[in-house]
Amino acid sequence: MSMQTTDATATMRATGKPAKKKSSGRLMILGFLSPTLLILIFMVAYPIFSLVFYSFHNFSALRPNAGMTPAGFDNYSYLLSDPDLWQRFVFTGKFVLLCVTLQMIIGIFVGYQLQKSFRGRDVIFTLLMMPMMLSPVVVGFLWRYMLNSEWGIVNYMLTLVGVGKVDWLGQTDAALWAAAAADTWMWTPFIILLATAAFRGIPETIYEAAEVDGASQAYVFFRITLPMSAPVLFIALILRLIDSFKQYDLFFALTGGGPGSSTETVSFAVAKTAFNYFYTGEASALAVILLCIIIGLSLILVRHLMKLGERY
Repeated sequence: MSMQTTDATATMRATGKPAKKKSSGRLMILGFLSPTLLILIFMVAYPIFSLVFYSFHNFSALRPNAGMTPAGFDNYSYLLSDPDLWQRFVFTGKFVLLCVTLQMIIGIFVGYQLQKSFRGRDVIFTLLMMPMMLSPVVVGFLWRYMLNSEWGIVNYMLTLVGVGKVDWLGQTDAALWAAAAADTWMWTPFIILLATAAFRGIPETIYEAAEVDGASQAYVFFRITLPMSAPVLFIALILRLIDSFKQYDLFFALTGGGPGSSTETVSFAVAKTAFNYFYTGEASALAVILLCIIIGLSLILVRHLMKLGERY
């Protein structure tokens, strides 16, 4: 009887030590992470809470002494009934669709070429990464000078091939293509970087087996390379969609929202409402609407990303 009691006690002690070590390890991890978590909560949660709070009030940062008066959903109903706002959403959608499509196609194609070993590849790769290192405001002003209707280099090159000058920044459709070209020039390197990393992560044995089986280059690309690198490419797609929806500084430097207000994105409208007109409540409501759209779109895409991860 005493032997059984001793064995049971030893077993409890043996099983209790790992449990204590595990709990103490979790507490240690929590202790190390708690400062960072508190900073993140303060820097993320508090601004979002304030944004939502302001969106339900009539408030102007220019007149803080006037205080805030509850407005309920009046700010939201006013914004959603404004036809100009819907035009900004349409323009933002066109810009996002055009930019992301161009960047994904060009980035995947160039990344597929750069995965191959050839002389000077590292130099070319480094040069291609340079636009991504610039500030969007700098890129906007650079392309503004290049697309000048009178002395810009783009129109000069068009005249050399017999094409007339184009008022790139004075027409809505042309300004959309101009902004898409500037954004694509700046952020396609990001897609190239991720695509190249994804393609080079595919084992060479798979390509060797496909070559032995006599598979064509098109078959290898569409049936092996793209499916196996789909999760990484999908992450690149999500990041570019989110960033394109928030685009403001490029349009501020390139078009200033013009001609008129035809090239104002939703983010541009948020900044204009908040810092030009000082309607803080309406700007907060518009920012919340944009935030909900981005979160909803991200959740849908992340759900598909999880399915891709399970498949590959």
